[in-house]
Amino acid sequence: MSTPAIDTKDDLIYKQFLDALIKGDRNQCSRVSNALLERQASVQDIYEDLIRKAMYDIGELWEQGKISVATEHMASAIAEALINEFYVKVIAGQKINQTVVVGCVENEYHQIGIKMVADIFELNGWNAHFLGANTPTREFVQFVEEIQPDMVALSLSLYFNLPYLEKMLQAIREEFPELFVLVGGQAFRHGGKEVLNAYRNISYQPDLKSVELFIKKINNHG
Repeated sequence: MSTPAIDTKDDLIYKQFLDALIKGDRNQCSRVSNALLERQASVQDIYEDLIRKAMYDIGELWEQGKISVATEHMASAIAEALINEFYVKVIAGQKINQTVVVGCVENEYHQIGIKMVADIFELNGWNAHFLGANTPTREFVQFVEEIQPDMVALSLSLYFNLPYLEKMLQAIREEFPELFVLVGGQAFRHGGKEVLNAYRNISYQPDLKSVELFIKKINNHG
């Protein structure tokens, strides 16, 4: 008899995970996430309902001065280590002939969200080239020129880095007028989505589940 799936949105489970993350208890964070996997939770649900939610809450605690920069960095390191643990499950699926280049805009050092986005693409069969944090605009565009992907995905976590996103979008549009660009990140909680309206073929996606629905729509309909 199979074990029934557990709800990744369970408040008690989430609180256990968030508390362990803030305390720097990597073992407890790993136990919580692996217990969810054993209870048939998907990698996507753990990413969305546990890791992404926790990192957003930790970001807000830092902005409010309730936790230190050191604590925020420690929590980020643990979250990224957990994502790396899941990668063996991410690469197991069948690949399709679609490629995406994903990364953070220049001066943006929070790469956990976009790393999970890269994994969501991989889980849906895409070949994802993950460039990580603080990728200079010129080098990012040069890499896109080399790879010739079907799509680009960009992350913006801090609102004051919005000018760097605009710089990146302008550079991409100059070289690739029709290339589709997916954009997201915690920064847009504070506004800035109107900036995207100035560019063609830009899609803002607010969370990982919306990203996956968007990818599935493309996979099914092109």
